[in-house]
Amino acid sequence: MNYWLMKSEPDVYSIADLKSDRTCTWDGVRNYQARNFLREMSRGDLVFFYHSNTKIPGIVGLMRVVETKIADPTQFDMNSEYYDRKSQFDAPRWQTVRVEFVEEFTQLISLDELKQKFSADEIWVVRKGNRLSVIPVSEGAAEKILKMT
Repeated sequence: MNYWLMKSEPDVYSIADLKSDRTCTWDGVRNYQARNFLREMSRGDLVFFYHSNTKIPGIVGLMRVVETKIADPTQFDMNSEYYDRKSQFDAPRWQTVRVEFVEEFTQLISLDELKQKFSADEIWVVRKGNRLSVIPVSEGAAEKILKMT
């Protein structure tokens, strides 16, 4: 099993939305490195849910990968902001995963707190200029984060 961190703006899709929906397809990722991380995911991997672009950004919960290698449906939707006219049904450029809700943490683990406890090598979210919405998390860092909840 591997660990990951995926970011979402809470006004777009929040941990509360996932808790209500129970599962969701993590669509709309349009960065090739983030897409490649999505392609590396396996069923059963655990993912930290991170609220970004908010007053206090940070990790708010945990989800699990339940399905992999899904063609992101937004790439074919001409009404979607994530539409990709170059993508084809028989060779989709963008793949994603389906995740399920596992847990909402009782307290947010803020980016400031993560910066105090982790180096940029331990967890990429604390790296200056990191903008990736999907990043791997080492097992050691994941265990430390889980102890913080």
